[in-house]
Amino acid sequence: MNSSLILFAHGARDPRWAEPFQRLQKLLQAQMPDAEVSLAFLELMSPRLPEVVADLVARGNLSVTVVPVFFGQGGHVLRDLPAISAQLQSDYPALKLNVAKAVGEDDAVLNAIAQYCINAAKVE
Repeated sequence: MNSSLILFAHGARDPRWAEPFQRLQKLLQAQMPDAEVSLAFLELMSPRLPEVVADLVARGNLSVTVVPVFFGQGGHVLRDLPAISAQLQSDYPALKLNVAKAVGEDDAVLNAIAQYCINAAKVE
């Protein structure tokens, strides 16, 4: 595989918190069979983003897109992720690293969430 997609999530102490992200990873992998779809965490869970990138690079994947599965562009996305990304670029100069905006910043995602909320409000 020549390209990879990494879902980047915060992490939590309770392992059940990761279940929706794991389901999303499986859905994406099924829809992107020619890419490798991984899940990485900022803290509290593993694997961490540097570990996932190191593994991908070691296996020859030099084109990586990181998608922060955060609702908004908070401190982790605005400060922590750029610092991690800069270190990864320094560690792997041949790596083509693309970091997307947080999923919650996308209009299509917000529209899907709005539709979910509308549907939930109709349930009585």
